[in-house]
Amino acid sequence: MLRVLFVAFAFASASVIPTAWAADLDGLRSSGAVGERYDGMAVARDGSVSDFVSATNAKRTQIYQVRANKEGVSVKQVGMVYAKQIMSKAPSGTWFQAEDDSWVQK
Repeated sequence: MLRVLFVAFAFASASVIPTAWAADLDGLRSSGAVGERYDGMAVARDGSVSDFVSATNAKRTQIYQVRANKEGVSVKQVGMVYAKQIMSKAPSGTWFQAEDDSWVQK
């Protein structure tokens, strides 16, 4: 796990999703329509954005899988490391879901 943490922070400048997509995502997070989960996946808090969230999570899963294969760890471990990075970079107003399903707003 420490190895994954090191790699994630070493690539902190690398985005999980493309810039234009990230701008849309930031707007949806700021509005509360999209939240972030402890495992590095986005959550649709408003049903009208479920397709956007599904596409976002599909892209993230691909990235996490590649990283997991390179590091010899699970996709879940990689997702949890990226979740911390996502949380630190997310705009104010973003909702985060913990493992116990509780929500907290940044």
